[in-house]
Amino acid sequence: HLVESGGGLVQSGGSLRLSCASSGLASNAFTMGWFRLSPGDEREFVAGITVSGLTTNYADSVQGRFTISRDNVKRMVYLQMTSLTPEDTALYYCAARKGDISQGHNDYAYWGQGTQVTVSS
Repeated sequence: HLVESGGGLVQSGGSLRLSCASSGLASNAFTMGWFRLSPGDEREFVAGITVSGLTTNYADSVQGRFTISRDNVKRMVYLQMTSLTPEDTALYYCAARKGDISQGHNDYAYWGQGTQVTVSS
């Protein structure tokens, strides 16, 4: 239902923009979130955005560096990432849920396959 793109290899301090497209899912009716998974870690909440786009929420580790946004006409969700560090290296997923933004990955019903972000030092 969800397909992420935009990942890649970037140097520390660089920027990337991730995109999440929906297919067969009316993502414009869902709260959307971005999560990431690093080897040996649990899936970590990164950012979330409500259906209207008026409310967003960020993990402390990315606050001020990442921006989540959405285009409900195009059924797209974006994650603009700046000032990247090697600690941001992970597989990034977008996810959808009904209701408010949640930082718990178990609260999201729909997931993409992920896009890899690698930040070199």
